[in-house]
Amino acid sequence: MLGAIAFPDISPEIFSFTLFGFTIALRWYAMAYIVGIAIGWQVIKAALKRDHIWRLGAPMEVKQLDDLLTYIVVGVIGGGRLGYVFFYQPATFLANPIDILKIWEGGLSFHGGFVGVVLGVWLFSRRYNVPLPDLADIIAVAATPAVFLVRCANFINAELWGRPTDVAWGVAFPGEAAQSCATATEACARHPSQLYEATLEGLILGLILMIMAFGLGGLKRPWLLSGIFFAGYGIARFLVEFVRQPDAQFVGPGNPLGWAVQFGEFGLTMGQVLTLPMILVGITVILMARRR
Repeated sequence: MLGAIAFPDISPEIFSFTLFGFTIALRWYAMAYIVGIAIGWQVIKAALKRDHIWRLGAPMEVKQLDDLLTYIVVGVIGGGRLGYVFFYQPATFLANPIDILKIWEGGLSFHGGFVGVVLGVWLFSRRYNVPLPDLADIIAVAATPAVFLVRCANFINAELWGRPTDVAWGVAFPGEAAQSCATATEACARHPSQLYEATLEGLILGLILMIMAFGLGGLKRPWLLSGIFFAGYGIARFLVEFVRQPDAQFVGPGNPLGWAVQFGEFGLTMGQVLTLPMILVGITVILMARRR
């Protein structure tokens, strides 16, 4: 095994202090969501000020962004938490239901948050009479900064790490990642899968969508950018799952690779199972948008 890159000594907490017996802390994970949503807000604001990039002019007024932000935040947190509970650890949370509310301890599912945002955007569209295709397309563009920052925060938290590897850029993650290595006498290098996802799902996909929206008339084709986001994110996540450590509840003596669905010697992880519908929907939506 090649020498592993030492994990950077970065605390998951930006700062913490105790007030009246309660510990208050700001974590990088929470900051990633805050900054990501703030950047997304600015992206949508910039798009709404450019009537020429839309098919029929800006679909809503800038002053409505505050209400849209509320719908999105509730959808991200509520959907992300419930998705994590039901998709990944239902037995654990059913045994201790009160833990579902402890979102500050981490545990948000992208797929659950995605469903929550879809529902929130649909409700906002209905209430304010904003065309759903236009709204969905610009939110697809605005979501990528948050995806990038949250994946970086996953790396700082030393969570969602990859499988053991011999590649030169393998990282020796601390904690459970180190304890689960086959040997305790040498550093266990693992794929920094969080950074792979940050690059593919956030940076590259985000640049493609930005160029499409602001430079190539993507917002003039209803649902096109939404389809690109669905398919692009889905394909990126599906590929990274091959080098990402499977969730502990799926790993066992008879299933060392952590397949959620088994097909002979081959299988799919839970992340891949949840991502396949996104890819299929994305490709279908792209084809429909191009035919219009």
